Amino acid sequence: MIQAVGWGSSVILLITLILQIRKQWKTETNEGVSKGLFAGQTAASLGFLIYSFITGELVFAFTNLLLTVSNAMGVYIYLRNQQSEKGKTVMPRSNKDICDES
Repeated sequence: MIQAVGWGSSVILLITLILQIRKQWKTETNEGVSKGLFAGQTAASLGFLIYSFITGELVFAFTNLLLTVSNAMGVYIYLRNQQSEKGKTVMPRSNKDICDES
């Protein structure tokens, strides 16, 4: 039962972050997102990941590994959107985007 609470919380947290990242990806804007949000979350997730491995807590290790990956994606999308907002060249989102431009 205790593990179920941990895993359930993990799923809720990851879904929340994924929805935010997806929104930023689709809208191509950083409106309402602070510069330090994903950078701070990435640093915290890395720290918690190390802590989780040291303590042997599988739920936290798994969650923080995925949080670190999702936060890194958030940083990438934030920087891509920032470039787009400044009128610079936007990094393509997929090969389809590259093909559509020709």
